Amino acid sequence: MVSLVESVRKTATEAKTLNISQQVGKAVEVIMSRVIFGPCMDDEIEFKPLIEEALYLGGVFNMSDYVPFLARLDLQGLKRRLKRTTNGLHAIFDKLIDKHEQGSTNTEEQKSYTDFFHVMISLLNKQMNPTDKEQYIIGRENIKAILADMVAASFDTTTTAIEWTLSELLRHPRVMTGLQQELETVVRRNRMVEESDIPKLTYLGMVVKESFRLHPVAPLLVPHESTEDITVNGYFIPKKSRILVNTWSMGRDPKVWSDNAGEFFPERFEDSSIDLRGHDFQLIPFGAGRRGCPGMKLGLTTMRLFIAQLVHCFDWELPDAMLPNQLDMTEKFGLSLPRAKHLFAKPTYRLVG
Repeated sequence: MVSLVESVRKTATEAKTLNISQQVGKAVEVIMSRVIFGPCMDDEIEFKPLIEEALYLGGVFNMSDYVPFLARLDLQGLKRRLKRTTNGLHAIFDKLIDKHEQGSTNTEEQKSYTDFFHVMISLLNKQMNPTDKEQYIIGRENIKAILADMVAASFDTTTTAIEWTLSELLRHPRVMTGLQQELETVVRRNRMVEESDIPKLTYLGMVVKESFRLHPVAPLLVPHESTEDITVNGYFIPKKSRILVNTWSMGRDPKVWSDNAGEFFPERFEDSSIDLRGHDFQLIPFGAGRRGCPGMKLGLTTMRLFIAQLVHCFDWELPDAMLPNQLDMTEKFGLSLPRAKHLFAKPTYRLVG
């Protein structure tokens, strides 16, 4: 986080325009790589292009979904593209696993690793029962599949959430000023924001909720399937139906959020008990119940810290004398919902000392 602030500060000193999307994306990738892979992660490995391609292909219009016999022909080339992307991810994971196995002679060093990757690798090919040679706790293919989910769920989604929140703050100077005033009161202007400050930042919490309401990272949650025939509010849902929860539409429903549902207005959460953890169905960007996102805590902490740091340390101005209401907010549809265009702004360092 310190390196991110220093990098942005250098841009501010040079009075240049910063590609916020690119800068935040790199920082999130570094943090999540260390969390998932620990010290074995090679800085030259780039997951983001592969993850972006996979998420795009997962949500793109596919003719064979409507005309099934066309699937074999792959007229749009989607299967070929997905295979290339999958092979690229598998090659990276195989390289990391091989690297670990080749260096596994240093058992003391391996024991000191507590990251997600090394915990799984420590169970690789270990038998569940010593008398049963066919059953293993976890295999290489299982590990690669889990890692693909972890990387996809952490790299792109966190970056997208931060981008949309900063975009809305730039479009609404009143909200930006209010958040900076809260940060000055809680943190003061003589130091950077620390993780321990986050629970004290009430207005930041409201800003994050409002951002997720208007810009859920996953517009359609993980698909569900009904296990039995059921009627909900007069609608009959037969057994085995695939259920897609449209959180994007729910967040903009005037029946739930009043006539200003389309406006970015964090104060709507003032004195409200609605949270992000799946307890309140008006706002479920992370899903709910057993299918809720397991990385919610890490994602929220990272997102709040990034936003607080960038808003506290810098004032922001849109480039080329652009007015706030002129900022392009076009969405790029896929399994996730990122900005169609990168976010650019000019930073000015504002801390004292």
